[in-house]
Amino acid sequence: MAMPPLPPAVSSPESPATPSPRRTRSRVLIGSCAAVLALALGACGTTDTTTERVADTSTLPATTTSAATASEVVSLPTATPVVTVSAAPAANKALATLDTLEVKGRAPKTGYDRALFGQAWTDDVNVDSGHNGCDTRNDILRRDLTNIVLKPGSNGCAVQSGTIADPYTGTTIPFVRGQQTSSAVQIDHVVALSDAWQKGAQQLSAAQRADFANDPRNLQATDGPTNQQKGDGDAATWLPPNRSYRCTYVARQVEVKAAYQLWVTQAEKDAITRVLGSCGAAVPAPTTRQIPNTRTSTATPLPEPAYTPPTTTYTPPPAAEAPSSVYYANCSAVRAAGAAPIYAGQPGYSSKLDRDGDGVACE
Repeated sequence: MAMPPLPPAVSSPESPATPSPRRTRSRVLIGSCAAVLALALGACGTTDTTTERVADTSTLPATTTSAATASEVVSLPTATPVVTVSAAPAANKALATLDTLEVKGRAPKTGYDRALFGQAWTDDVNVDSGHNGCDTRNDILRRDLTNIVLKPGSNGCAVQSGTIADPYTGTTIPFVRGQQTSSAVQIDHVVALSDAWQKGAQQLSAAQRADFANDPRNLQATDGPTNQQKGDGDAATWLPPNRSYRCTYVARQVEVKAAYQLWVTQAEKDAITRVLGSCGAAVPAPTTRQIPNTRTSTATPLPEPAYTPPTTTYTPPPAAEAPSSVYYANCSAVRAAGAAPIYAGQPGYSSKLDRDGDGVACE
């Protein structure tokens, strides 16, 4: 579903007790986007029906803090059952949207800086339910994880632990907040910030880029090492190891790029088209002249090997102070350098920047 560029973020405070009409419109907008995405893309992964679980984070109940409790267990509201659709219509819709995107070469990366996309994991009125007091990272953890336990004293915001059925790898990963464990589950930008910068985001306003970086449609909790492996790759250079999720993955990329009027390269468009064709999209036949094959062969082609989820256990790096060659006086300096957030063991990490001691500094 193509959307026009989002307006600049509103900086005026809003009362949490009495939602303003603007906040109500924001909630309706995001709820509608999530519902349309679930309906359009849920079954796109395979020729069978596949759905994504998306919980409305704006309705997460606030928890009360008690000195006697060590953790807070929250039961998320039951989501409305998703109406399943066949794979072909959803894939065809994504393919039609792909054809509306401009095809151009990749612009130089010159000038790219993470800080140009705003503060990492901000509480943005334009992309969530409206200044709910939680940063975007915890919003996405609460959306994508199950069996969630919230951190006491965090006003129902910070996720202490949970479980993710990771769509990128097809594996189940436990999440435990901590210096040694938080990086096991990371938040991926489905369309990487650097990729967006090289394909049109340079022309967006600062507010639009901040919205892009915190837009729930463009964020997915996933396996940490897999996210690191992806880097800033587009569909032509990286796809999720879990083949059954690839159709949904590229359709999300198309949705986000259309919403922010970004372009694709020819190689990227070809790769997305191939993936959508594998899940039922009516891909036009190639126009190149085919040379007839006069040779005969009785050999039986070997089937493509099935994807086997990784069996290795992720071992996070040991907690250590950052090398002395990289030093940040405070989190403002980290964000100014475009390095936030910093995980334990990465250059610039310091325990004094990690106030809650969970291994993620300057969240």
